[in-house]
Amino acid sequence: MEVLIQRTQSYLRRIPLLDRWLLGELIGPLLFAIAMFTVLALTVGVLVELVRQIAEFNLPVLIAIQVLLQRLPSFLVLSFPMATLFATLLAYGRLSTNSELTALRSVGVSATRMIIPALVLALVMSSLTFLFNDVLVPRSNRAAEVTLRRALGKAISTEKGDNIIYPRFGRVEEPDGSSSKGLLQLFYANKFRDGTMTRVTLLDFSRAGFTQMLLAESAEWNKQEAKWEFLNGQILTLTPSGSTTSADFDRYLYPFSAAPIRIAKLPKDANNMTVAEALQAEQLLQSAGDLKGARKLQVRIQEKFTFPMACLVFGLIGSSLGAKPNNRTSRGQGFALSIVMILVYYLLAFSFSALGVKGTLPAVLAAWSPVLISLAGGGFLLRQASQ
Repeated sequence: MEVLIQRTQSYLRRIPLLDRWLLGELIGPLLFAIAMFTVLALTVGVLVELVRQIAEFNLPVLIAIQVLLQRLPSFLVLSFPMATLFATLLAYGRLSTNSELTALRSVGVSATRMIIPALVLALVMSSLTFLFNDVLVPRSNRAAEVTLRRALGKAISTEKGDNIIYPRFGRVEEPDGSSSKGLLQLFYANKFRDGTMTRVTLLDFSRAGFTQMLLAESAEWNKQEAKWEFLNGQILTLTPSGSTTSADFDRYLYPFSAAPIRIAKLPKDANNMTVAEALQAEQLLQSAGDLKGARKLQVRIQEKFTFPMACLVFGLIGSSLGAKPNNRTSRGQGFALSIVMILVYYLLAFSFSALGVKGTLPAVLAAWSPVLISLAGGGFLLRQASQ
C-alpha cells in the first residue's frame, strides 16, 4: 500500500504545478455539481414514484432504498455532463473574478493553456460516462426492475419479455405474378417466460392471394426441427375467392425464424442495452427487413458514443466562457447559465436524433452533428477568450 501511495505521489509531482492547481480548483465544484444534479434527478425521476408505491402498495422502505441505490448509476451518468459544465464555468469564472487568470496572462500563459486541465478532466468524465452507460447502467436498471417486481409480487423470470412483436419483410408475390417488397409475416406473443411464448398470433402474407392467421395458446422453439411448435390453436385461411377455412390443432410445426426469442430477451428500451446488445438487435431487425426499426437503433447506437462526448463539449464551453477576461459569474448565475446551455444542447441533440430516426439524415451524421456544432461553438468562445 505504501509503495502504491509513493508511486501515486511521484506521478502527481510530474504534473506541472499550473495543472495541479487548476485541477484542484475544478474538483471541488465538480463533486458538488454531481451531488446536486444527481439528487435533483433522483427526486424527480424515481423518488416520488417510490414514495407513492410505499403509500399505495405497501412497498417496504428497505426495498425502496435498495431500488433507489440500484437506479443511482442511471442518474449519475445524466449528471456527469451537466456537472462538468457547471464546474468549469464556476471554477474559471471565480478565478477570473479574482484576477488570477489575469495574472497568468501577464506572465504569458494563453487561454488555451489555461483550459487544458479542464479538457483533460472532461475527457476523463466522458470515459467514465461511457463505462457507466455501457456496463453498469443496463445491469443496475434490470436489477432494480427485478427487485421492485418481486417486492410487489409480480412474476419474475430470468428469460422474459412482454408484447413481443417480430415482423419479417421480403418479396411478396402478387396475384398477377409480379412481386413487390412488403410484410411477409408478423409474429406476436403476449408473454415470453422460460422459453415459452403465450397467446401467440402469426399472420402470414407470403402466399399470393392467401392470408393465413395462426392462433395458439403457446408456442416453443423446436431445436431438432428448427421450427416453431404451436400448441392448442387454430389456423384461419382467407383464400383469393374470399372464402374462409379453419382448422383446430393440438400441435403444429411452422417454419419460422427463432429471432422472436432473441428479440424477447433484449431490453425494450435501447437506453437499457449495452452497445453489443444494441448491435445484436439492429442485426435482427435488418435480417427481418424492418428498416425503420433498424434505422432507429443505428441512431441509438451512435448516441451511446455521442452522449458521453457531451462532457467534452460542456468542458470546452464552460472553461472558455469562464476564462473570458473580466468575467464576473457568481454561483447562482453559473447555475442558471448552465441550465440554459444544457437545454439548448439537448434540444439540438433531440432534433438531429429525430431527423436520423426519420431517415432524413444518416445515423452517424444525426448523432454526431450536435457534438461537432457545439465543439465549433466552444472553439469560437475559446478564441474570444484568448483575445
